[in-house]
Amino acid sequence: MVSLHATTSAAGRAASVKTRTGDPWTPAPDYGRALPAFTVNLLVRDIPRAIEFQKRVLAATVHYSDGDFAAINVGGVELMLHADHTYDKHPWHAPLVRGDRRGLGAELRVFGVDPDAVERRAREYGSSVVQPATTKAHGWREMMVEDPDGYLWAVGVRA
Repeated sequence: MVSLHATTSAAGRAASVKTRTGDPWTPAPDYGRALPAFTVNLLVRDIPRAIEFQKRVLAATVHYSDGDFAAINVGGVELMLHADHTYDKHPWHAPLVRGDRRGLGAELRVFGVDPDAVERRAREYGSSVVQPATTKAHGWREMMVEDPDGYLWAVGVRA
C-alpha cells in the first residue's frame, strides 16, 4: 500500500497527494469519452475497503483500482470510486474529512442482482442490512444494504 503524504497548498492548508504510482489503466481522455450519459461517481474514504465490499457483497467486477480511483461494474452498471483525498481542492473536502454522513436520501438501485444472495453475503461480511430481501407490491423482490461509506444499495429482481 502506498502511503499518503501531506504537502502544503498555496493557501497554507494541508493538501493531499495522490497515491497512484505508475501509469493509469487507460488514458484519462479515452476513459472520459467512453463514459455513458449518466455516470455514478462515489467518494469513498478507503478504495481497498470499498472494493472489498463491492466484490464480496455486490459481486462487482473491478476493471481497475489504485489508491485514488477505481472503475467497477455492479450488475451491468459502470461506476467510478474516488478516494476522499482526490477531492482535496474541492469544496466538499472539509465535510469529507470530517466524516459527515454520505448519500443520505439517495438509493443506488441495481436491478437484475439476486437480493437473497446479496443479503447472505452482506450478513457474512458484517454489512448493515437496512431492509432484508422482501417481495414488494410493485413486483420486485429487493433488499437494501449500506456500504462502509454509508451509501445505500438497493438490489432486486422481478418477483
